[in-house]
Amino acid sequence: MVTTLSKPSLFLHEINVQQTGHLSLFKFSDRLQDRMEQLLDKKKADDLALEEISELEAIGELDRIFTHMNALLIAQNANP
Repeated sequence: MVTTLSKPSLFLHEINVQQTGHLSLFKFSDRLQDRMEQLLDKKKADDLALEEISELEAIGELDRIFTHMNALLIAQNANP
């Protein structure tokens, strides 16, 4: 069995910084957000190809990283 790996860093060009109130937060581009939702729908239908599993894992890893970073930024601004 051959495993295809997607590096999360391959998607960095799909990360934007968006001004939300007085905060600048990391956000997926609309294209990457749509792709993640498409892959999640395929996963629910048990219809993911092997390379899509790897792609979803990489996007999920980025999602966890940027969610954590945004939480740190929000907490930092809540306690100046």
